[in-house]
Order: sequence, then structure tokens, then C-alpha cells
Amino acid sequence: MSVQERERETGARERSGGWLRIDLDALKQNYTFLTQQVGSTVTVGAAVKADAYGLGVARIAPALYRAGCRRFFVATVDEGLTLRPLLPDDATICILNGPPAGSEPLLAARNLTPVLNSLSQARRWAAFGRETGTKLPCLLQLDSGMSRFGLSEDDIEALCSEELPTALDITHVMSHLACADDAASPRNEGQRQRFDALRQKLPSPLSPSLAASSGIFLGESFHYDMVRPGYALYGGNPTPALPNPMRPVVTLLGGLVQDRWIEPDTAVGYSARFVATQKTRIATLSVGYADGFHRRAGGFTSAVLPDRPDISLPVVGRISMDCMALDITALGDMDMASGTGFELIGPHRPLDELASALDTIGYELLTSLGKRFYRDYIESSQ
Repeated sequence: MSVQERERETGARERSGGWLRIDLDALKQNYTFLTQQVGSTVTVGAAVKADAYGLGVARIAPALYRAGCRRFFVATVDEGLTLRPLLPDDATICILNGPPAGSEPLLAARNLTPVLNSLSQARRWAAFGRETGTKLPCLLQLDSGMSRFGLSEDDIEALCSEELPTALDITHVMSHLACADDAASPRNEGQRQRFDALRQKLPSPLSPSLAASSGIFLGESFHYDMVRPGYALYGGNPTPALPNPMRPVVTLLGGLVQDRWIEPDTAVGYSARFVATQKTRIATLSVGYADGFHRRAGGFTSAVLPDRPDISLPVVGRISMDCMALDITALGDMDMASGTGFELIGPHRPLDELASALDTIGYELLTSLGKRFYRDYIESSQ
């Protein structure tokens, strides 16, 4: 660890019991890697919804813009309104959930582009365009088999019979894969074929988009004109059956509050879920479930001291609201200052491994990370 990194961590210890190190250089390298995967003719957008998957859209989105991204996806109008002043005017911001009734003037005024998911959304967006004498840009989502968002075949027929496509500036037609993280699933090809069949019912060729993070790795036939990665940008593994091709972006460190030696038969934490069977050294870290570290993690995962990544330190007992306990017996009598950081997520404790241990997904872990962490953004140049 460099002197500069240690100085940053000292500042973090003065402010918070835990801190997130977010590597914007790795984020940008991941974006570049994904653009290389799909080639120069395919647009690579970025999903920055849910506050950029919990990592802070105010820093993440501008970094992605500097990496070359010009199309950003958020879920709600409020997220779009937050993002708009953070990016130059040439950045397109797409609202995945579409325009709520009555929001059409606000979206147009703030240069936000809706994804139209239903016939009613399309009708309202077209009607507002006619009222204002403009063909307003939008994306059109088709339901290719996920049964979540998108127009059905009947909706598409109604859309065309009402001549709505002529009243809309449809920049892309899109859908979403349900099983892209399972490359062997036949549903992926089935959805791709269904997507092709549905979009051919529209009156003119439109730029298609189907793949998000995992879909990019299903092959060229899934790339179309635009891909929309999210999780992979933040270091998550888009190919769960294979080694992670992405660079880690997030490191979560919990600060040491105190440590002690306990005798055999001594319990640790609520409900006495852990009872020492031998003399044991316990470290208390200032990270708990209020910070988004799941309560069920006790007994199922571990941490490491970054300077000794070869030694696994089990998380023991129940996770409390504001703290957790580690069994650090393997460190012996090593002297550690208050605030010493233990890695809970990072290069030595990958996000997806923690998610698997907790029977969840890395998306949930990232978006659960609380606001109490000191956040240290690393970027070598802007």
C-alpha cells in the first residue's frame, strides 16, 4: 500500500468506522474493455441507476463520460433529474421505467429520453409531441419473454394501427434478457429470436439493443447496435461460470474498534451464535447491517488484513446494527492500531464470492451499501 493510500485511510478512520475505496481508473478500464468486446460499430451505454449501483452517480457518471460513454440509463425520472446537471448536453439520459403520467413536459424540458414500455406510455408521449409540434426522442421496449417491461405483440399491432411510430422519434428498440448470466440457457437464443420477430412488425428498421453486462459475452449476434452494461462496469463478474474478466472497482474496509482475547466457552454477539472452543482473539469492526453488510453473513464469510491477504479471518457471531466480530486468532499477537482496516470486499475478497456465500447476488450487495461509509474515489487523471 502506498504512502498516499495510507494517508487517505487515516483520514477515513477519523471520519467513519468503515470506508469504500472506489477505483475510477478501473471503472474506466472496464468500460474500455467492454467497448473492445463489441467492436467500434456498437454503442456502449452505461446503466447508472440506483445511484450508480450504490457507488455514487455524481462521481461514476462523469468518469464514464470521460471514458467515452455518451448514453446513460437510469430507472426513474428523479434519477434522471439528478444526473442531468452532472453531464454535458451531448450525453443522452434514458429513463428505463418510462414517463409517469403527466411527466412528459418535465422530461422534454430537461432533455431526458424515456423508454416507452407500454402502449399507454407511447400514446401519451406521442400526444405530447403532437401538442408541441415536435417528434420527441424515445426508445421502445418490447417484451421478448421476460414478462416485466415492454410491448406485447398485440401492443405492437395496436401501436402500428394507430400510426404512433410516425409520431415518435424512436432512436432504439430494445428488450432485456432474463437468463444472460447462464450462457448455456436456451432461453437466451429464444429471446433473441423473439426480439427479432417482434421488431420486424414495426414499420421501419430501428436500431436494436438487447444485451446488458452478461449478454455482451453471449456473442456477436446479441450485440446489435447498442449494449447497456451495468454490473460489469463496477467489477461484477458477467460470466459466472468463468473467471471474472473485469477489474475490481470496489474495496470495502471495516475499521478496527477494539480487540480482545477470550477464553474457551465464551460467547460472541447476539443469541450466542458463536462460542469459542479455544482461546480466541476477537476483533470488533465498525461495520454492521445498518451499513448494508447483511446480518446473515456471520459464520458464512471472512475478511483479510490487506497486508496479510493469505490469512483468512472468519466473521463470527451475528452481525449487529453497527458492528461485527472477526476471529483473528491466526494473526497471533500482532499489534494493530485502532482504525486498522480489514478488507470485507475487494481484490482478496471478491464481491461475487461474498454474494454466493450469502445466497444473493452482487447487485444486491452493492446497492445495499450504506451512506455512513467514508468514500475514497481514486482516479489518476481526468
